[in-house]
Amino acid sequence: MHTLRAGMLTRSRSRGGAPAGEKNPSPVKRPHKVRRLDMAYEEDPEGEKGDRVQAPGWEPQDWREQLANIRAMRSRRDAPVDQLGAEHCYDTGAPPEQVQRYQVLLSLMLSSQTKDQVTAGAMQRLRAHGLTVDSILQTDEGTLGQLIYPVGFWRSKVKYIKQTSAILRQRYNGDIPASVAELVALPGVGPKMAHLAMAIAWGTVSGIAVDTHVHRIANRLRWTKEVTKSPEQTRAALESWLPRELWSEVNGLLVGFGQQTCLPVHPRCQACLNRRLCPAAQGRA
Repeated sequence: MHTLRAGMLTRSRSRGGAPAGEKNPSPVKRPHKVRRLDMAYEEDPEGEKGDRVQAPGWEPQDWREQLANIRAMRSRRDAPVDQLGAEHCYDTGAPPEQVQRYQVLLSLMLSSQTKDQVTAGAMQRLRAHGLTVDSILQTDEGTLGQLIYPVGFWRSKVKYIKQTSAILRQRYNGDIPASVAELVALPGVGPKMAHLAMAIAWGTVSGIAVDTHVHRIANRLRWTKEVTKSPEQTRAALESWLPRELWSEVNGLLVGFGQQTCLPVHPRCQACLNRRLCPAAQGRA
């Protein structure tokens, strides 16, 4: 962040006074003591931090305690996402690495509106069939549909997978893009999938991956300053205050919490450590 120092410029004056025999037209004024003012800007392209002026930002009440409680409830890591999530569905031994990244992306495409167990089953069948860009391009849509059924919206996903695979072959030499902007431009790939693909396939934290679980829980806990209407609004709201070092953790943590405790219908508030800290739970009391 560049820090600009604003100061007053004073003209230098001669200390010798006027020549002999001449009167000084006016007494020499002493320069006023200059008060330096710090001005902060949002970006620091040169990496120079300097003295920063930061206005206090909004953050949810009790969020640290709420997060600690969720971590405690998720300590066993035994939710479906912990065993069957996208990071567990690709073949870690498949060479080269671009095949692994392709499999990560396909598992994320299949996971939309689909339970982890169903996604994992479809990925097992695809891997047994041969899960590379070339093998999928050589597979007809009917066979591909049989392999991924019964994932949600499987007919649409067959088309998206074929279209995306063709683009990856033509533009990326069979690999997947390494940026969120390029990933979301692929057919059937949304922001949540893109951020997870960046984290799992490329090892880069590009943002918070927000699905229906994270969206629901963030609003129940009032982790958004205002009620958000979509996962993308929730992502922007969370990224505005949640420390960046927690971005990679929050998706898996809240998804599992949503699968086991904070259910979409009939949440298990009585078994939740946050029942006294959760505004939504207080509303049900």
